[in-house]
Amino acid sequence: MTIVNKNLKHLRLKHELTQKQFAEKLGLKQSVIGAYEEERATPPLAVLLDVSGIYKVSMDVLTRKDLSKLPEKEWKTPSTSKEVLAITVDSSGKENVELVSQKASAGYLAGYQDPEFIAELPKINLPVLPKNKTYRAFEIQGDSMLPIQPGSVLFGEYVENLDAIKNGKPYVLVTQQEGIVFKRVFRFDDDDSKLLLVSDNRQYEPYAIATTDVFEIWSVRGYYSAKLPEGDSTTSPLTEQLALQVLRLQEQLKGERKR
Repeated sequence: MTIVNKNLKHLRLKHELTQKQFAEKLGLKQSVIGAYEEERATPPLAVLLDVSGIYKVSMDVLTRKDLSKLPEKEWKTPSTSKEVLAITVDSSGKENVELVSQKASAGYLAGYQDPEFIAELPKINLPVLPKNKTYRAFEIQGDSMLPIQPGSVLFGEYVENLDAIKNGKPYVLVTQQEGIVFKRVFRFDDDDSKLLLVSDNRQYEPYAIATTDVFEIWSVRGYYSAKLPEGDSTTSPLTEQLALQVLRLQEQLKGERKR
């Protein structure tokens, strides 16, 4: 039995709950809990976040450690899923926007839940961002999301669960296998256990990732780059047709003005 599935069953038995009672606490059907415990299905990120919040278990521990072999004092966390996310605040109590540079990205995978690690990250002051939200900045690598250039800094808003994901929107994902990735994300209609990640650069093939592999999701709200985006030299026929239509409309408007 996988660690995640085993831990869910351990929590249910520890709290002396039937599968039906456990399912009701999570807003699920009893058959879904049965599928998790029999390893016929993998719990998605949204379910894991709910379990983490209700039973005060760190997401890192829930997905990586065997709870049956770990003292309870080592896997307890604060009472809400929002508090599973490590944050820092300034002297006025306002949440900081921490910057995860390319150099710090590897360390972030190990320290993303450690308040001391987060406190050591550089801070960015962005007064234009809406209040009462949690933001983080990520310096991206690679060219998979051109025309956004490597080295650009993305500003992401924390996403608490999968239900908030909007298909086709850009997100930064902190993952166990891929590290920190920047992609357009799509949910599968018939499979909550996976996400489809798509690059804007068509040289990169889309691929699926298990939701259990995702530690954090950040909705990209903007970015900063020291380089202006370059034109796309691999425009599709549809893009070229649209450009021609725009040019024709512009010429038509010029002709009408001369009359």
